[in-house]
Amino acid sequence: MHAPIAKYLEAEGIPVRIAILDEPEHGLTEEVLSQTDVLTWWGHRFHGDVDDAIVERVHQRVLDGMGLIVLHSSHFSKIFKRLMGTFCGLYVRNAAEKERVWVVNPAHPIAAGLGDYFEIPQEEMYGEPFDVPPPDALVFVSWFAGGEVFRSGCCYHRGHGKVFYFRPGHETYPVYHQPEVLQVIKNAVLWAAPSDGIDQRPDRTTSKGINRSEPLEALS
Repeated sequence: MHAPIAKYLEAEGIPVRIAILDEPEHGLTEEVLSQTDVLTWWGHRFHGDVDDAIVERVHQRVLDGMGLIVLHSSHFSKIFKRLMGTFCGLYVRNAAEKERVWVVNPAHPIAAGLGDYFEIPQEEMYGEPFDVPPPDALVFVSWFAGGEVFRSGCCYHRGHGKVFYFRPGHETYPVYHQPEVLQVIKNAVLWAAPSDGIDQRPDRTTSKGINRSEPLEALS
């Protein structure tokens, strides 16, 4: 799944490093994450195999400012559920159906370079209700041949970080070879990249010399 995405991003001048589940620490060591501005995450049947300590590490990194792009069935990943604070469930049907992805927020940077909509010839259906908090910005809504609709491009802010959920990407179809899908992922990476750097404070209990444990009256 990662190969066509990495190839495209590198061709667009975005440096890419790949991490997979079977690597030590899933390839997401402290050193790797310290050098990562935006993390894209795709997962499917092995969400439970992701170490909780790594989830905590990624979670803190997002709060500090790292961008996170959550793709397709990663709606059920530990990290996305942790960031959303909900079950993140939805309706699903794998019937090789056409998906029409409508651009409902054309002024958003993630929609740059797209028309009113684009179509994916064969995809797995995801349907509402989608158990996530209301997005800070909704960029795409999908319609499927079975009549269902789905909020397929959701933006969130968590701490200093930006999170984008993008629905397309079932593993049995060539979705990540489609130009429009790759364009969205590139736009999302650029949108989620931290503009002011990532907070590297070793002690997160203080900020600008203020001890957060002090009584409120001491801060007045």
